[in-house]
Parts: sequence; C-alpha cells; structure tokens
Amino acid sequence: MPFQHPEEIGYGYVIERYAARKDSGHARYLVLKSGRFLRPEWPHGERFAHHLIDDAATITDAELEALLGYEWRSRLTAAWLIGVDRRERFRERIGDLLLASEVCFSGSAYCFALARFGTHADAEILTAYLAHYLPRTDLHYDQPDALSALLRLDALLGTHHADHFTEPDGLWDEWVKGVGRLGYPDYTPAELRRWTDLQCDFANGWTRP
Repeated sequence: MPFQHPEEIGYGYVIERYAARKDSGHARYLVLKSGRFLRPEWPHGERFAHHLIDDAATITDAELEALLGYEWRSRLTAAWLIGVDRRERFRERIGDLLLASEVCFSGSAYCFALARFGTHADAEILTAYLAHYLPRTDLHYDQPDALSALLRLDALLGTHHADHFTEPDGLWDEWVKGVGRLGYPDYTPAELRRWTDLQCDFANGWTRP
C-alpha cells in the first residue's frame, strides 16, 4: 500500500492535532504505544481518556484516511480513534492494513479496533491473520495482540476460533518457542485476553484497571 504524507492531500494538520497531541507531556501516539494510560499509577489517565474519546467522536472519515495513509505513528493513532468510536465502515481498511503488516507498532491498534467492533467478520479477519503469521516463527509481529483480540471476540460471540491456535503444542506454542530467542515472554491465552479486555474497558470509559 502506498504511503502518502497528509500534507499532499490537504490534511497536513492531522499529525499534530491527533497523533502528536500532548495531553500529558508526551505525544499521544507514544502513550498509546506504551499502554501507560492503563496503569493505575499514571496521573494523566482521565485527561488523556477525555481528549481521546472527544477526538474519536469528532474526527472526520477523511482525516482518518489521511492518517491511515501515512506512517506507523499516524496509523496507530487513527486505528485507536476508529476503535474507540466503533467506526465499523473502516473494517475492511483496518483488516487490509493488519494483514499487510507494512509498518511496526500499528498492528496492535488494528487488533484493538477489530475487538471493539465485536462481530464475526472481525473474528474472521483476526483468524486469517493468525493462520498466516503464527506459522512464521521467525517473525515477531502482532501475533499476541491478534490472539488476544480473537480470544475476547470468542468470549463475546460464543465462538471458538482461537481453539485451533491455542491447543497444546499448537501454532501458538510453536510460535512462542520460535521467538523465544528474542526474549518474548511466554504469555498464556488468559493473560493475553486480559490485555484486550483492559483496552476495551478503557474505551468504554473506564480509565483504571
């Protein structure tokens, strides 16, 4: 997918306004990437949440497209705003970006958005991603976030998409073994799902785990 600076299409302001906005002394994209807004000891949580939710409700689709067409910071921010506001019309776009895995860091936000949409279509996208990338034990991409989101959707929808991946000595176990040399922790499925649950609860207005 081609990369295009928002300035080229008349939306140069969106990076500073949405991705680099500083509600806590740190750029928004850095706070979203780090997950510090979920920590109970972080003093800026309520203000950060308030501004994020407000921006998610008011940003236009064209502004979101401008962010999604650029690099990882803007894509990560856009996906979070899309997820918070549950703009399901971006499902296909988010799914394409997740499966393409062109840039670092933003994939976790795509998974969050799909978990927020909460439908069978979103579970199918996550399943397709895991089926493609879990066998790649040489790639440390967004496999944990995708499995976490899929586990949450299975619980909400009463489905069992994740079972194929989490069975003993299955694709998840093999992937963890494969990336172990990178220092990746051996998360259990229950621990993974807790992370997406925290993110979604935050988006529902709960700013403290």
